[in-house]
Order: sequence, then C-alpha cells, then structure tokens
Amino acid sequence: MTVYRHKPGARMSHAVRVGDIVFLAGQIPQDLTGDIAAQTREVLDGIDRVMKELGGDKSNVVSVQVWLSDMSDFQGMNSVWDEWVDKENPPARATGGVALARPGMRVEMIATGHL
Repeated sequence: MTVYRHKPGARMSHAVRVGDIVFLAGQIPQDLTGDIAAQTREVLDGIDRVMKELGGDKSNVVSVQVWLSDMSDFQGMNSVWDEWVDKENPPARATGGVALARPGMRVEMIATGHL
C-alpha cells in the first residue's frame, strides 16, 4: 500500500494518504482575533482546501474530532458546522474541551477522509 505525504514539512505533513484513507493534520485558524464563528469558518475552509488538493471534498470526510478551548463555544461552532456539513454525507464527529496550543485559538479540527 502506498503512503503519500501531502505537503510534508520538518515537523509534520498537512495530510497523509494511505490507500484510499486520508488523515488531515489539525486544522486551525490563523486569525485568532475572530469569534468562534469566524474561527470555525476558517478551520472548515482549511478542511475543504486540503480535501480538494487531495481530489475530494467534504462529502468524503468520514470522521472529525472538534477541539474547543471553551465548551461554551459549542453552540456557536455548531451553527457554522450545520451550514457547512454535507447533509447527505455527514461524518462521525466528537467534540471535546481542551487547552489549545496558542492563546486566542478557540477551535481545532482533525479530519479523516475516504477518497
């Protein structure tokens, strides 16, 4: 089985494809001044971008882990998620509260896809 590393760097790859399965690195917002809605949109745009670069789209996303720095942002994240998610092909999903890597970061998502 072939392993393809998408945009590898010194520390990590943006995604890794093993056969038909793709594992995306954590998608994070670059603008940490935005509210949860803005940061969630930016993260979901990142998932869309990487999936497109790999030859797929959000309908190919099979699982997402959502990490929130504050669980009080759950509803705000969900309002953006609900606009984004493919209603015919929703992924499995889990959401948890964690301390994220940088101050001001409110959300990070890790996705797995099948192409």
